[in-house]
Amino acid sequence: QVQLVESGGGLVQAGGSLRLSCKASERIFSISSMGWFRQAPGKEREFVSSISVHGERTDYADSVKGRGTISRDNAKNTVYLQMNNLKPEDSAVYSCAADRYPLSQPMKIAGVDIWGKGTLVTVSS
Repeated sequence: QVQLVESGGGLVQAGGSLRLSCKASERIFSISSMGWFRQAPGKEREFVSSISVHGERTDYADSVKGRGTISRDNAKNTVYLQMNNLKPEDSAVYSCAADRYPLSQPMKIAGVDIWGKGTLVTVSS
């Protein structure tokens, strides 16, 4: 049963923008903090951004701070990650994550209990 579905990845030139989307089932989305992680080839998965259950708190990795904006639409059960001024080092598989029992922010890998399959972002130089 697919519970998180990402979309919006693709090929973009450096300096461009993308908006990633992740739609969740209502029963998951309504109680979960949501986040984005990414994994580049040969590298470990890393935190990108997270947003609290009601959206009052957002967190960003230093590498995307000022270029990324996370938001959630609770009516659509969807979380978004807007990425601007993309760089080749942003190329990775971006995975949506849900933490149904959030104890702290920002989201940590160990706290994620539901992962999306991921969407590939490739930034050409």
